Amino acid sequence: MSLPCLILAAGFGTRMGALTADHPKPLIEIAGRSLLDHALDVARDAGAGPIAANAHYKADQIAAHLVRQADVTLLHETPDILDSGGAVKNAAHNLPEGPIATLNADNVWTGANPISQLQTAFDAALMGALLLLVPRDHAVGREGGGDFAMDSTGRLTFDKTDGGFVYTGAQILDPTPCLSDTRDVFSLRDIWEDLSSQGRLFGKIHTGTWADVGHPDGITAAEHMLRGADV
Repeated sequence: MSLPCLILAAGFGTRMGALTADHPKPLIEIAGRSLLDHALDVARDAGAGPIAANAHYKADQIAAHLVRQADVTLLHETPDILDSGGAVKNAAHNLPEGPIATLNADNVWTGANPISQLQTAFDAALMGALLLLVPRDHAVGREGGGDFAMDSTGRLTFDKTDGGFVYTGAQILDPTPCLSDTRDVFSLRDIWEDLSSQGRLFGKIHTGTWADVGHPDGITAAEHMLRGADV
């Protein structure tokens, strides 16, 4: 069954410094392809659809990049950026009802397809969201500690220590809590906190490698990771 997918590509990319002065972070190239195209490859390889991508910072460049990609709907957030939760709320009005996949456009994955892994494990009756994770010591390019602790059932609580698991920017979630939120601008962290308190926030360990390309050093680290995966 095809799963709708939202690619989160609206951020300012401030950690990239001068690299995002003239173009948005999703158009930075990793191993000859833009970060946005890496995310689109994941969505398409998983058979996801329809696919949407949000944009705000230098949205005209994102639009030009997608102009010949008829399978992608651009959601231009204007005049204000909506943050991750607001982006899901906005996208859910433009996607079929039911769970959706989201991918952050500043991450790169190898190994089993992230969306396919999540789709196999997602249980809508049990889970409000299922997040793809890697152990902190396997998180290429990561700055700082982990994000979550996971119990024996797969349920998640927040854990910023080095022993925590790191969110890889891929998830399946029920957008209903986002749609019910009265705010236009809010973070998915707020939604995850509520789901965690209800025992409905779950994690799955990624079968493969993952790199955070949110900062300049992450570019070299991600390319090295990809070269290793091709050996």
